[in-house]
Amino acid sequence: MTALLSAGILFTFAAIALVLYKWGNVRCIGVTPVRTFTFIAILFTSGLDVGLIMFPLTEFAGYADLATSAEYAFTNPLAIEFGFWGFLIWGFYFLTCFYFCVIEPRVGFFEQPLVKLVNNIVIIGTCAFTAYLLLSNLPWYLPELGDGESLVAGFYLIVFAVIAVSVYSSTSLRYVRILSLGTSWLFIGLIALMLGGAFLTDGAGIGEFVATFALVGDYFGNIHRFVLPLNDYHEFYLYWWFSWSIMIGQFTARFVGGLRTWQLLAAMLSFPSVAIATWFSVLYYYHGNGLETAGFYNWAMVVVGITMVINSLDSLIRLYTDNLNLTVPRLGKVRYLLGNLTAMCVLTLLFQFGSLQIQWVGALVIGLFFACFGYILVKKFEQVRSIDSSPAENRIDFRKIEWAN
Repeated sequence: MTALLSAGILFTFAAIALVLYKWGNVRCIGVTPVRTFTFIAILFTSGLDVGLIMFPLTEFAGYADLATSAEYAFTNPLAIEFGFWGFLIWGFYFLTCFYFCVIEPRVGFFEQPLVKLVNNIVIIGTCAFTAYLLLSNLPWYLPELGDGESLVAGFYLIVFAVIAVSVYSSTSLRYVRILSLGTSWLFIGLIALMLGGAFLTDGAGIGEFVATFALVGDYFGNIHRFVLPLNDYHEFYLYWWFSWSIMIGQFTARFVGGLRTWQLLAAMLSFPSVAIATWFSVLYYYHGNGLETAGFYNWAMVVVGITMVINSLDSLIRLYTDNLNLTVPRLGKVRYLLGNLTAMCVLTLLFQFGSLQIQWVGALVIGLFFACFGYILVKKFEQVRSIDSSPAENRIDFRKIEWAN
Protein backbone atom coordinates (compact mmCIF):
# COMPACT_ATOMS: atom_id res chain seq x y z
CA MET A 1 0.00 0.00 0.00
CA THR A 2 2.88 2.40 0.73
CA ALA A 3 4.40 1.84 -2.74
CA LEU A 4 1.05 2.56 -4.42
CA LEU A 5 0.59 5.70 -2.36
CA SER A 6 4.09 6.97 -3.12
CA ALA A 7 3.62 6.34 -6.84
CA GLY A 8 0.30 8.19 -6.75
CA ILE A 9 1.82 11.22 -5.00
CA LEU A 10 4.77 11.48 -7.39
CA PHE A 11 2.45 11.11 -10.38
CA THR A 12 0.17 13.84 -9.01
CA PHE A 13 2.94 16.40 -8.59
CA ALA A 14 4.38 15.56 -12.01
CA ALA A 15 0.92 16.08 -13.52
CA ILE A 16 0.58 19.47 -11.77
CA ALA A 17 3.91 20.56 -13.28
CA LEU A 18 2.72 19.47 -16.74
CA VAL A 19 -0.57 21.34 -16.36
CA LEU A 20 1.23 24.56 -15.40
CA TYR A 21 3.70 24.20 -18.26
CA LYS A 22 1.10 23.57 -20.98
CA TRP A 23 -2.04 25.33 -19.73
CA GLY A 24 -0.77 27.74 -17.10
CA ASN A 25 -2.49 30.79 -18.64
CA VAL A 26 -5.81 29.20 -19.65
CA ARG A 27 -8.91 30.79 -18.11
CA CYS A 28 -10.75 28.10 -16.14
CA ILE A 29 -14.54 28.49 -16.40
CA GLY A 30 -16.99 26.00 -14.92
CA VAL A 31 -20.57 25.27 -15.88
CA THR A 32 -21.87 27.39 -12.97
CA PRO A 33 -19.22 30.09 -12.49
CA VAL A 34 -19.30 32.17 -9.30
CA ARG A 35 -17.26 35.02 -7.85
CA THR A 36 -13.83 34.11 -6.49
CA PHE A 37 -14.78 34.60 -2.83
CA THR A 38 -17.79 32.32 -3.20
CA PHE A 39 -15.62 29.76 -5.01
CA ILE A 40 -13.03 29.80 -2.21
CA ALA A 41 -15.81 29.41 0.39
CA ILE A 42 -17.26 26.45 -1.50
CA LEU A 43 -13.80 24.91 -1.92
CA PHE A 44 -12.83 25.34 1.71
CA THR A 45 -16.05 24.14 3.31
CA SER A 46 -16.58 21.29 0.85
CA GLY A 47 -12.94 20.19 0.93
CA LEU A 48 -12.66 19.95 4.71
CA ASP A 49 -14.69 18.22 7.34
CA VAL A 50 -15.01 17.84 11.08
CA GLY A 51 -11.46 16.51 11.38
CA LEU A 52 -10.12 20.03 10.87
CA ILE A 53 -11.97 21.15 14.00
CA MET A 54 -11.63 18.06 16.15
CA PHE A 55 -8.34 16.34 15.35
CA PRO A 56 -5.60 18.84 16.35
CA LEU A 57 -6.24 18.99 20.10
CA THR A 58 -6.16 15.18 20.22
CA GLU A 59 -2.96 14.94 18.13
CA PHE A 60 -0.49 17.61 19.32
CA ALA A 61 0.67 15.53 22.28
CA GLY A 62 1.34 12.52 20.07
CA TYR A 63 3.50 14.55 17.70
CA ALA A 64 5.50 15.82 20.69
CA ASP A 65 6.10 12.30 22.03
CA LEU A 66 9.43 11.66 20.33
CA ALA A 67 10.10 8.58 22.44
CA THR A 68 7.21 6.89 20.64
CA SER A 69 7.45 8.68 17.28
CA ALA A 70 11.04 9.78 16.67
CA GLU A 71 10.25 10.54 13.01
CA TYR A 72 8.63 13.82 14.10
CA ALA A 73 11.84 15.15 15.66
CA PHE A 74 12.71 17.37 12.68
CA THR A 75 10.10 20.00 13.56
CA ASN A 76 7.44 21.09 16.06
CA PRO A 77 3.95 19.58 16.54
CA LEU A 78 2.18 22.59 15.00
CA ALA A 79 4.18 22.33 11.79
CA ILE A 80 3.48 18.57 11.69
CA GLU A 81 -0.26 19.17 12.07
CA PHE A 82 -0.22 21.83 9.36
CA GLY A 83 1.81 19.57 7.09
CA PHE A 84 -0.84 16.87 7.37
CA TRP A 85 -3.60 19.31 6.38
CA GLY A 86 -2.22 22.30 4.49
CA PHE A 87 -0.57 23.60 1.37
CA LEU A 88 0.96 20.74 -0.65
CA ILE A 89 -1.98 18.38 -0.34
CA TRP A 90 -4.33 21.07 -1.74
CA GLY A 91 -2.46 20.48 -4.98
CA PHE A 92 -4.45 17.22 -5.23
CA TYR A 93 -7.63 19.29 -5.36
CA PHE A 94 -6.18 21.72 -7.88
CA LEU A 95 -5.26 18.93 -10.28
CA THR A 96 -8.71 17.33 -10.22
CA CYS A 97 -10.51 20.69 -10.32
CA PHE A 98 -8.55 21.72 -13.42
CA TYR A 99 -9.07 18.31 -15.00
CA PHE A 100 -12.85 18.31 -14.59
CA CYS A 101 -13.14 21.95 -15.62
CA VAL A 102 -10.96 21.88 -18.75
CA ILE A 103 -10.00 18.33 -19.79
CA GLU A 104 -12.77 15.88 -18.83
CA PRO A 105 -15.41 17.55 -21.07
CA ARG A 106 -13.19 16.63 -24.06
CA VAL A 107 -12.19 13.19 -22.76
CA GLY A 108 -15.26 11.68 -21.11
CA PHE A 109 -13.27 9.15 -19.09
CA PHE A 110 -15.56 9.43 -16.08
CA GLU A 111 -18.59 8.76 -18.30
CA GLN A 112 -17.40 5.19 -18.92
CA PRO A 113 -19.84 2.85 -17.09
CA LEU A 114 -17.24 1.01 -14.98
CA VAL A 115 -15.36 4.21 -14.15
CA LYS A 116 -18.60 5.95 -13.18
CA LEU A 117 -19.46 3.06 -10.88
CA VAL A 118 -16.05 3.07 -9.14
CA ASN A 119 -16.06 6.85 -8.87
CA ASN A 120 -19.43 6.90 -7.17
CA ILE A 121 -18.42 4.11 -4.80
CA VAL A 122 -15.53 6.39 -3.79
CA ILE A 123 -17.86 9.34 -3.24
CA ILE A 124 -20.41 7.38 -1.22
CA GLY A 125 -17.71 5.73 0.89
CA THR A 126 -15.99 9.02 1.67
CA CYS A 127 -19.31 10.63 2.60
CA ALA A 128 -19.86 7.91 5.17
CA PHE A 129 -16.30 8.25 6.47
CA THR A 130 -16.94 11.94 7.13
CA ALA A 131 -19.97 11.07 9.26
CA TYR A 132 -17.94 8.37 11.03
CA LEU A 133 -15.25 10.91 11.97
CA LEU A 134 -17.86 13.06 13.65
CA LEU A 135 -19.24 10.07 15.51
CA SER A 136 -15.85 8.82 16.70
CA ASN A 137 -14.72 12.24 18.02
CA LEU A 138 -17.85 13.28 19.90
CA PRO A 139 -16.93 11.43 23.15
CA TRP A 140 -13.70 13.46 23.50
CA TYR A 141 -15.36 16.82 22.88
CA LEU A 142 -18.64 16.23 24.71
CA PRO A 143 -17.69 14.03 27.68
CA GLU A 144 -20.64 15.41 29.64
CA LEU A 145 -22.95 13.37 27.38
CA GLY A 146 -21.17 10.14 28.30
CA ASP A 147 -18.04 8.87 30.00
CA GLY A 148 -15.62 10.68 27.67
CA GLU A 149 -14.48 7.48 25.97
CA SER A 150 -17.31 5.30 24.70
CA LEU A 151 -20.14 6.05 22.30
CA VAL A 152 -23.62 6.42 23.73
CA ALA A 153 -27.04 6.62 22.10
CA GLY A 154 -26.99 10.42 22.13
CA PHE A 155 -23.95 10.52 19.86
CA TYR A 156 -25.59 8.20 17.34
CA LEU A 157 -28.69 10.41 17.37
CA ILE A 158 -26.58 13.52 16.70
CA VAL A 159 -24.90 11.90 13.71
CA PHE A 160 -28.23 10.57 12.41
CA ALA A 161 -29.67 14.09 12.56
CA VAL A 162 -26.61 15.52 10.77
CA ILE A 163 -26.94 12.97 7.96
CA ALA A 164 -30.67 13.67 7.66
CA VAL A 165 -30.14 17.44 7.39
CA SER A 166 -27.34 16.89 4.84
CA VAL A 167 -29.53 14.70 2.66
CA TYR A 168 -32.31 17.27 2.74
CA SER A 169 -29.90 20.12 1.99
CA SER A 170 -28.59 18.25 -1.05
CA THR A 171 -32.02 18.51 -2.72
CA SER A 172 -31.27 22.10 -3.79
CA LEU A 173 -28.05 23.74 -5.00
CA ARG A 174 -29.26 26.93 -3.31
CA TYR A 175 -28.78 25.29 0.10
CA VAL A 176 -25.26 24.20 -0.88
CA ARG A 177 -24.18 27.77 -1.64
CA ILE A 178 -25.79 29.23 1.48
CA LEU A 179 -24.20 26.59 3.69
CA SER A 180 -20.76 27.13 2.13
CA LEU A 181 -20.77 30.85 2.85
CA GLY A 182 -22.43 30.41 6.26
CA THR A 183 -19.94 27.75 7.35
CA SER A 184 -17.01 29.96 6.31
CA TRP A 185 -18.27 32.81 8.48
CA LEU A 186 -18.97 30.47 11.40
CA PHE A 187 -15.42 29.15 11.18
CA ILE A 188 -14.00 32.69 11.13
CA GLY A 189 -16.22 33.52 14.13
CA LEU A 190 -14.94 30.47 16.02
CA ILE A 191 -11.34 31.53 15.46
CA ALA A 192 -12.12 35.06 16.68
CA LEU A 193 -14.03 33.70 19.70
CA MET A 194 -11.20 31.46 20.85
CA LEU A 195 -8.55 34.10 20.17
CA GLY A 196 -10.51 36.51 22.32
CA GLY A 197 -10.83 33.89 25.04
CA ALA A 198 -7.09 33.33 25.05
CA PHE A 199 -6.15 37.00 25.21
CA LEU A 200 -8.60 37.74 28.02
CA THR A 201 -6.58 35.45 30.29
CA ASP A 202 -3.88 36.87 32.55
CA GLY A 203 -0.51 37.28 30.92
CA ALA A 204 -1.68 36.57 27.37
CA GLY A 205 -0.73 38.87 24.53
CA ILE A 206 -0.84 39.12 20.77
CA GLY A 207 2.93 38.66 20.64
CA GLU A 208 2.58 35.17 22.09
CA PHE A 209 0.09 34.21 19.43
CA VAL A 210 2.30 35.64 16.67
CA ALA A 211 5.22 33.58 18.04
CA THR A 212 2.99 30.50 17.99
CA PHE A 213 1.83 31.21 14.44
CA ALA A 214 5.47 31.57 13.35
CA LEU A 215 6.05 27.91 14.24
CA VAL A 216 4.04 26.97 11.13
CA GLY A 217 6.88 28.41 9.05
CA ASP A 218 9.04 25.42 9.93
CA TYR A 219 6.78 23.36 7.67
CA PHE A 220 8.03 25.25 4.62
CA GLY A 221 11.64 24.68 5.63
CA ASN A 222 10.91 20.95 5.74
CA ILE A 223 8.29 20.75 3.02
CA HIS A 224 10.16 18.00 1.18
CA ARG A 225 9.67 15.69 4.17
CA PHE A 226 5.89 15.81 3.74
CA VAL A 227 5.81 14.65 0.12
CA LEU A 228 6.07 10.93 0.86
CA PRO A 229 4.67 9.17 3.96
CA LEU A 230 6.52 9.81 7.21
CA ASN A 231 4.86 6.84 8.94
CA ASP A 232 1.63 4.85 8.92
CA TYR A 233 -0.38 7.73 10.39
CA HIS A 234 0.80 10.16 7.72
CA GLU A 235 -0.02 7.47 5.18
CA PHE A 236 -3.56 7.34 6.56
CA TYR A 237 -3.86 11.09 6.06
CA LEU A 238 -2.52 10.98 2.50
CA TYR A 239 -4.90 8.19 1.49
CA TRP A 240 -7.67 10.22 3.10
CA TRP A 241 -6.76 13.23 0.94
CA PHE A 242 -6.66 11.09 -2.19
CA SER A 243 -10.11 9.70 -1.38
CA TRP A 244 -11.47 13.26 -1.39
CA SER A 245 -9.57 14.56 -4.39
CA ILE A 246 -11.61 13.36 -7.37
CA MET A 247 -15.01 14.17 -5.94
CA ILE A 248 -13.95 17.60 -4.66
CA GLY A 249 -12.45 18.32 -8.08
CA GLN A 250 -15.70 17.29 -9.76
CA PHE A 251 -17.80 19.43 -7.46
CA THR A 252 -15.67 22.59 -7.33
CA ALA A 253 -14.86 22.58 -11.07
CA ARG A 254 -18.39 23.68 -11.89
CA PHE A 255 -17.97 26.88 -9.85
CA VAL A 256 -14.61 28.18 -11.17
CA GLY A 257 -15.25 31.72 -12.38
CA GLY A 258 -12.55 32.67 -14.86
CA LEU A 259 -9.33 32.31 -12.87
CA ARG A 260 -6.30 31.46 -14.97
CA THR A 261 -4.72 28.10 -14.22
CA TRP A 262 -1.79 29.51 -12.27
CA GLN A 263 -4.17 31.75 -10.32
CA LEU A 264 -6.39 28.76 -9.54
CA LEU A 265 -3.39 26.85 -8.17
CA ALA A 266 -2.24 29.84 -6.11
CA ALA A 267 -5.74 30.36 -4.70
CA MET A 268 -6.24 26.70 -3.84
CA LEU A 269 -2.86 26.40 -2.13
CA SER A 270 -2.87 29.68 -0.24
CA PHE A 271 -6.38 30.69 0.92
CA PRO A 272 -7.30 27.43 2.67
CA SER A 273 -3.78 27.12 4.09
CA VAL A 274 -3.89 30.56 5.73
CA ALA A 275 -7.18 29.69 7.43
CA ILE A 276 -5.86 26.28 8.52
CA ALA A 277 -2.60 27.75 9.85
CA THR A 278 -4.49 30.39 11.83
CA TRP A 279 -6.91 27.89 13.33
CA PHE A 280 -4.22 25.36 14.23
CA SER A 281 -2.13 28.12 15.82
CA VAL A 282 -5.08 29.08 18.02
CA LEU A 283 -5.53 25.47 19.11
CA TYR A 284 -1.78 25.00 19.67
CA TYR A 285 -1.73 28.15 21.79
CA TYR A 286 -4.46 26.64 23.96
CA HIS A 287 -2.63 23.31 24.08
CA GLY A 288 0.79 24.79 24.83
CA ASN A 289 -0.49 27.12 27.54
CA GLY A 290 -2.76 24.60 29.20
CA LEU A 291 -5.89 26.66 28.51
CA GLU A 292 -9.13 24.76 29.11
CA THR A 293 -11.56 24.17 26.25
CA ALA A 294 -14.04 21.89 28.03
CA GLY A 295 -17.59 23.15 28.10
CA PHE A 296 -18.50 26.19 26.00
CA TYR A 297 -15.52 26.11 23.61
CA ASN A 298 -15.89 22.38 22.96
CA TRP A 299 -19.59 22.87 22.25
CA ALA A 300 -18.73 25.74 19.89
CA MET A 301 -16.22 23.54 18.06
CA VAL A 302 -18.78 20.74 17.78
CA VAL A 303 -21.36 23.12 16.32
CA VAL A 304 -18.95 24.44 13.69
CA GLY A 305 -17.72 20.89 13.02
CA ILE A 306 -21.30 19.75 12.47
CA THR A 307 -21.93 22.55 9.97
CA MET A 308 -18.77 21.49 8.13
CA VAL A 309 -19.99 17.90 8.03
CA ILE A 310 -23.39 18.99 6.72
CA ASN A 311 -21.73 21.19 4.12
CA SER A 312 -19.42 18.41 2.95
CA LEU A 313 -22.07 15.73 2.92
CA ASP A 314 -24.70 17.72 1.06
CA SER A 315 -22.16 18.64 -1.64
CA LEU A 316 -21.05 15.06 -2.11
CA ILE A 317 -24.54 13.54 -1.89
CA ARG A 318 -25.59 16.02 -4.56
CA LEU A 319 -22.61 14.93 -6.66
CA TYR A 320 -23.14 11.17 -6.59
CA THR A 321 -26.93 11.40 -6.99
CA ASP A 322 -26.44 13.59 -10.07
CA ASN A 323 -23.82 11.19 -11.43
CA LEU A 324 -26.08 8.16 -10.95
CA ASN A 325 -29.26 10.00 -12.00
CA LEU A 326 -30.78 9.32 -8.59
CA THR A 327 -32.21 12.82 -8.45
CA VAL A 328 -35.32 14.22 -6.79
CA PRO A 329 -37.17 14.72 -10.11
CA ARG A 330 -36.59 11.07 -11.00
CA LEU A 331 -37.15 9.41 -7.61
CA GLY A 332 -39.43 11.88 -5.86
CA LYS A 333 -38.37 13.66 -2.66
CA VAL A 334 -39.50 10.95 -0.22
CA ARG A 335 -37.67 8.09 -1.97
CA TYR A 336 -34.62 10.32 -2.47
CA LEU A 337 -34.47 11.24 1.21
CA LEU A 338 -35.07 7.73 2.56
CA GLY A 339 -32.67 6.04 0.14
CA ASN A 340 -29.74 8.36 0.80
CA LEU A 341 -30.38 8.47 4.55
CA THR A 342 -30.37 4.67 4.76
CA ALA A 343 -27.23 4.30 2.63
CA MET A 344 -25.26 6.89 4.61
CA CYS A 345 -26.26 5.47 8.00
CA VAL A 346 -25.39 1.89 7.04
CA LEU A 347 -22.00 2.82 5.60
CA THR A 348 -21.17 5.02 8.59
CA LEU A 349 -21.78 2.04 10.87
CA LEU A 350 -19.56 -0.14 8.67
CA PHE A 351 -16.69 2.31 9.21
CA GLN A 352 -17.47 2.38 12.92
CA PHE A 353 -17.23 -1.40 13.18
CA GLY A 354 -14.05 -1.61 11.06
CA SER A 355 -15.61 -3.26 8.01
CA LEU A 356 -14.48 -0.38 5.78
CA GLN A 357 -11.26 1.66 5.77
CA ILE A 358 -10.54 4.99 4.11
CA GLN A 359 -7.21 3.64 2.82
CA TRP A 360 -9.11 1.29 0.51
CA VAL A 361 -11.06 4.22 -0.89
CA GLY A 362 -7.89 6.24 -1.44
CA ALA A 363 -6.28 3.30 -3.25
CA LEU A 364 -9.25 3.18 -5.64
CA VAL A 365 -8.72 6.87 -6.41
CA ILE A 366 -5.03 6.39 -7.20
CA GLY A 367 -6.05 3.56 -9.50
CA LEU A 368 -8.46 5.95 -11.26
CA PHE A 369 -5.66 8.52 -11.67
CA PHE A 370 -3.42 6.03 -13.47
CA ALA A 371 -6.29 4.57 -15.51
CA CYS A 372 -7.34 8.04 -16.67
CA PHE A 373 -3.79 8.88 -17.72
CA GLY A 374 -3.52 5.63 -19.65
CA TYR A 375 -6.89 6.25 -21.34
CA ILE A 376 -5.75 9.70 -22.50
CA LEU A 377 -2.46 8.37 -23.87
CA VAL A 378 -4.16 5.56 -25.81
CA LYS A 379 -7.40 7.16 -27.01
CA LYS A 380 -7.51 10.91 -26.45
CA PHE A 381 -3.95 12.15 -26.76
CA GLU A 382 -4.50 14.45 -29.77
CA GLN A 383 -7.70 15.94 -28.34
CA VAL A 384 -5.99 16.74 -25.05
CA ARG A 385 -2.86 18.12 -26.69
CA SER A 386 -4.93 20.56 -28.73
CA ILE A 387 -6.80 22.02 -25.71
CA ASP A 388 -6.22 25.76 -25.35
CA SER A 389 -9.28 26.94 -23.40
CA SER A 390 -12.21 25.92 -21.23
CA PRO A 391 -15.16 24.30 -23.06
CA ALA A 392 -16.85 26.69 -25.49
CA GLU A 393 -20.29 26.41 -23.89
CA ASN A 394 -18.87 27.45 -20.51
CA ARG A 395 -17.15 30.48 -22.06
CA ILE A 396 -20.41 31.58 -23.70
CA ASP A 397 -22.36 31.31 -20.44
CA PHE A 398 -19.57 33.11 -18.57
CA ARG A 399 -19.62 36.03 -21.02
CA LYS A 400 -23.38 36.33 -20.55
CA ILE A 401 -22.84 36.60 -16.78
CA GLU A 402 -20.09 39.21 -17.25
CA TRP A 403 -22.32 41.29 -19.54
CA ALA A 404 -25.21 41.04 -17.09
CA ASN A 405 -22.97 42.41 -14.34
